[in-house]
Amino acid sequence: QVQLVESGGGLVQAGGSLRLSCAVSGRTFSSYAMGWFRQAPGKEREFVAAVNWNGGNTAYAGSVKGRFTISRDNAKNTMYLQMNSLKPEDTAIYYCAADPTGATSLPPYPSAYVYWGQGTQVTVSS
Repeated sequence: QVQLVESGGGLVQAGGSLRLSCAVSGRTFSSYAMGWFRQAPGKEREFVAAVNWNGGNTAYAGSVKGRFTISRDNAKNTMYLQMNSLKPEDTAIYYCAADPTGATSLPPYPSAYVYWGQGTQVTVSS
């Protein structure tokens, strides 16, 4: 059973920073492609960022490129999302997700990911 647990969300003022973590159980984390998605109230879940199995390849949504950085530590079975220069429109529940196929294409759609965390709330005040 693979479990993903997010942490690090909270309330921050516009322009501030947060770092989200996603801890993954299981021995095969290092082979997974991983992604972050977010969902704001009344909106569909949207892609934020993804990283390949060794951290050597990343992809970002245009709205966060240059502000957010995705990374992973395979020794700790953990993925991160460093979020800087936060804006009120970044307010959402953030979910981490795992693609056990390790797809190198880093697909930006939710259906490509099999395992999901419960989410962590990020609120950015203006």
